[in-house]
Amino acid sequence: MNKNLKNIRFSVKPIAPEKNERPLELARTIGVHPLTYQELPFDPEYSIYAGRLTPEKLTNATAEEMYWKIRKELIFRHTGEHPYEISGPDALKLLQKIFPRDISKVKKGRCSYQFACYHDGGMITDGLLLRIDDDRYWFAQADGDMFSWYKAQSEGLNVKITDPDVWVSQIQGPLSMQLLKNLIDSKLHEQWKYFDWTEVNIADEKVIISRTGFSNELGWEIYFRPENNIEKLGDLILEEGSKLGMIITATPVFRCRRIEAGLLSAGQDFTKNTTPFSVGLGKFVDLKKNFIGRDALKKASKEIRTWGIRIEDGVAIKGHTIKLKGKNIGEITSSTWSPFQVCGVGIARLINSGMGPGTVVDVECTDGNIHKGELCKLPMYDPKGEIVRGINKTIPSKPEPWSGISSKNK
Repeated sequence: MNKNLKNIRFSVKPIAPEKNERPLELARTIGVHPLTYQELPFDPEYSIYAGRLTPEKLTNATAEEMYWKIRKELIFRHTGEHPYEISGPDALKLLQKIFPRDISKVKKGRCSYQFACYHDGGMITDGLLLRIDDDRYWFAQADGDMFSWYKAQSEGLNVKITDPDVWVSQIQGPLSMQLLKNLIDSKLHEQWKYFDWTEVNIADEKVIISRTGFSNELGWEIYFRPENNIEKLGDLILEEGSKLGMIITATPVFRCRRIEAGLLSAGQDFTKNTTPFSVGLGKFVDLKKNFIGRDALKKASKEIRTWGIRIEDGVAIKGHTIKLKGKNIGEITSSTWSPFQVCGVGIARLINSGMGPGTVVDVECTDGNIHKGELCKLPMYDPKGEIVRGINKTIPSKPEPWSGISSKNK
């Protein structure tokens, strides 16, 4: 690839049409979140995610400011997640075929993290499965084409695959439950657990919310349906949230936090060329049940080759930028700076499985220099997940010990 192309990225900008502008025959419609107008004052840049636009950049806050908002206060993020509905008498049968976890264990009112694999064990995408009714499910997917996969695998089954035109926004941060209490018209059930979903009334509107999110912080997601007055709901959430310090955010709000938490990004940290085992998701594979890719995964290596990485005084360049004794040993699939740990953080995928946490490597960084990096376990701290589950939990006074690369390893 031409070097000039390697050094730039492409994004979508919202542009108002000229007066009397003629339609373009080759134009294609991209799904736009109904609350996108809330982002427009902040000169947004968008990328395409699951066939929808998702904000990559806003001018109202820096990446570091967004990070501390989600750690200490509250954020509002309109996502590109795309829920598809799978319904009918054979809905469970199809989903058992698609996903490597036992779907029958997902009860109405509960969510489940799921991902799908090809026949060779390579990964398609992941997302959140909600059991809406006995024979009705939503799968809010990350980037990737699951609709075609459902259709291709549903031959002979009494099942419908539809787009319910549902849009997802995330409210995340330590003050998220306080905001929810201020919004709902009735008392929230005290036992509303992590990965539960429920229907509540907000401003006389019935909406589905789930106690989930892509931040590993306390939070919830709201699913706007066609029958909802989405503008009324969205404006109310933003108005009430602003009283608690809430801001609208873009992708950078999640980048660092989800890397620290070990939440993998579809198409980056795992791809069609990785198996669930190689990226550390083997615990979500039930080889006792039949699903697409099972035979290949039974034969596949069970060794993990994906780890976190901390970089001393630098931010790693994504790509094949990890070396040990001058030899390339893998690639950085995600990378950014952690204001909390005061170092660069990333996800590293190794070529071989012989190395792991504690291994010190050389990493090419964005400042043009080589910096020392150390592989680490994921999550990078809070291994018990206490922050996301505990409403009254506060940010640790300091992260898990990290004082830079030890001198003996330099």
